[in-house]
Amino acid sequence: MRRGVRWADVAMLSRRDFVGVATGAAVVALTGCAQAPSSAASTPEAGSTGAPASLADANTSDGSEEVRAVPTVFFTHAISPASLQMVFDALDVAPAGNVAVKLSTGEPGGHNFLSAELIGDFVRGLGATIVECNTAYGGARSTTESHLRAAAEHGFTQIANVDIMDAEGSLSLPVTGGSHLTEDLVGAHLGNYDYVVSLAHFKGHAMGGFGGAIKNCSIGIASREGKMLIHSAGASTTSWGNPEQDDFLESMAEAAKAVSDHFGGVGGNICYINVMNRLSVDCDCDSHPAEPEMADIGILASRDPTALDRACVDLVYAAPDGEALIERMESRHGAHTLEHAEAIGLGSQAYELVELDG
Repeated sequence: MRRGVRWADVAMLSRRDFVGVATGAAVVALTGCAQAPSSAASTPEAGSTGAPASLADANTSDGSEEVRAVPTVFFTHAISPASLQMVFDALDVAPAGNVAVKLSTGEPGGHNFLSAELIGDFVRGLGATIVECNTAYGGARSTTESHLRAAAEHGFTQIANVDIMDAEGSLSLPVTGGSHLTEDLVGAHLGNYDYVVSLAHFKGHAMGGFGGAIKNCSIGIASREGKMLIHSAGASTTSWGNPEQDDFLESMAEAAKAVSDHFGGVGGNICYINVMNRLSVDCDCDSHPAEPEMADIGILASRDPTALDRACVDLVYAAPDGEALIERMESRHGAHTLEHAEAIGLGSQAYELVELDG
């Protein structure tokens, strides 16, 4: 089932009202593209739905409005090895060469990270290496030795080789169009890979509000010093700093764009999957995360990380039991990450949701 939204039609709806429409009867069916919203559409206040600038401001060289393709987000309610493979297959991509699957190995003590049972067949089918980077906080994954031990305890080394990419330091990737970062320091081994599949557990986050594709490919791929650089909004590679919240969120988007650009940009040799289960307000980096207060939602996939994360956020708002996670996202201004990602060219907040069930 194909569902889409023309943003000019819904600009005055609250996000909760909007997603009720978007996930119920479609406002307008899209067939891979959407017209730019009318310039008369007013800009809503924070916390409501607004027209993405990438659609509203598109013009051709002759002054006429440009029609831009809206990225597709594939969605299944089912959460199983078979449904994970199904959403990936819907992307119609063919990873080749040395393939990496980037996921969170999960802090020992936690229990919400993606299970090896769920992802094992998928990773093996790709012939991929599971990749991660060491944490910058004190914990059980802050050194390569302890991190590999945690990966083994959580079953990941039984399904694939696990590469802690910053075991031998950092690789500097340029950041273009950023407000805070000029470089992104990632695990040095990233340069060994030809294709990356971001396989993220979507959930809340104590600092970012939520974690999905953008966090997985920014802080998640950053080396220890690179994590500090993002958290400090470009100020330091040795301390967390004390930046404004929006500056930190923007730095995450900028780092994710550097990784995307390294693999050819949106639509290049990188794709994104978010699994919406065990929807705690806390991240998998937490050794004692809060129990989820809402039901599982499903699995989503896209070649556009911003569209994918926006679709997940919208589904949380549409859920009848999402209050706790909504509060976490809003209290950290988490949606600003997506606003900045779109502004710097890391995809679009507009999307077409394609349900694969039934």
